Amino acid sequence: MKILVINPGSTSTKVAVFDNLKCEVEQTIRHSKKELEKYQILNEEIPFRRELILKFLKQNNIQITDIEGFIGRGGLMKPIKSGIYKVNDQMEQDLYNCTYGTHASNLGGLLAKELAKEVNKDAYIADPVVVDEMSSVAKISGLNGISRKPIWHALNQKAVAKKYASRIGVKYDEINIIVAHLGGGISVGLHKRGRVTDVNNALNGDGPFSPERTGSLPVSDVYEMALSGQYTLEQIKKMNYGFGGLVSYLGTNSAEEVSDMINDGQVFAQRIMKAMVYQIAKEIGSLYAVTRNNLDAIIITGGLAYNQDVLQPLLEYIDHLGEIVVYPGEDELEALASNMYKFLKTPFELREYE
Repeated sequence: MKILVINPGSTSTKVAVFDNLKCEVEQTIRHSKKELEKYQILNEEIPFRRELILKFLKQNNIQITDIEGFIGRGGLMKPIKSGIYKVNDQMEQDLYNCTYGTHASNLGGLLAKELAKEVNKDAYIADPVVVDEMSSVAKISGLNGISRKPIWHALNQKAVAKKYASRIGVKYDEINIIVAHLGGGISVGLHKRGRVTDVNNALNGDGPFSPERTGSLPVSDVYEMALSGQYTLEQIKKMNYGFGGLVSYLGTNSAEEVSDMINDGQVFAQRIMKAMVYQIAKEIGSLYAVTRNNLDAIIITGGLAYNQDVLQPLLEYIDHLGEIVVYPGEDELEALASNMYKFLKTPFELREYE
């Protein structure tokens, strides 16, 4: 069974074809700023990215008629439970119109559906960024009328958690772990017997700051800035997401470039990197505090886990909390393929997006 997997990012489209669970071909198609700046809204990028995916298939001598399963990364939608979903009309509408927010991941399900309908097949997503399993207590913010909302790296967090459970010979829903996904955004989740009962919103200003996001900020300073008349709402949003974190302080979202600055003796760069690691450790520690010492492991994953200026000081902060497991990088393509394969092999009743 051939499975086409699509994972769009803000400046790239990751695409792969799996034969059952074996990756046959994979490519990260990069998009330059010049290529993308002609599109005013996100859904205008669909034809452009679709043609690049078809070109990828042609270059690798893969006929679209040979594809059995089409699955893309899930984007910003209504909060839903973990699992695999068919891209139905309501989901397509919400993703296309960016009803619940604009993010490149919205294109995953849309591109999968565009390609699947060419061969009269359905398209799917799995474990999108809006998976909501948080406890009612964890959602209380401190201000009536505002609730904490999870937007996080559900796909990769769930994948590495299940990988760890398999490695130690138990089921995912039998263990308690903390998973820290360290990427362009940073999400830290508490996985309690198969449910993520608490996790920060890695997109909209919650938790540690990251390479391009602010994380939590002093609220009074934010509303004074917002009401100063110097900035529009869109400018404030961009400061929070895209131009926060390392970008705000150092002008780059590349941790490797920051490491080069540190190696060149730039003290300020070293201080900012230390601050980011410090905040990540605090977020892990805050979740550890509510495990009541009932924790099997802490997993560190995501692209930043390759960077030793991030990983080593983080381990020094948290190694006394228990077993630490590092799965650097992201398993999102593999995780999507695995979800699709399980459904194709033994079809089961899908969750319905409503």
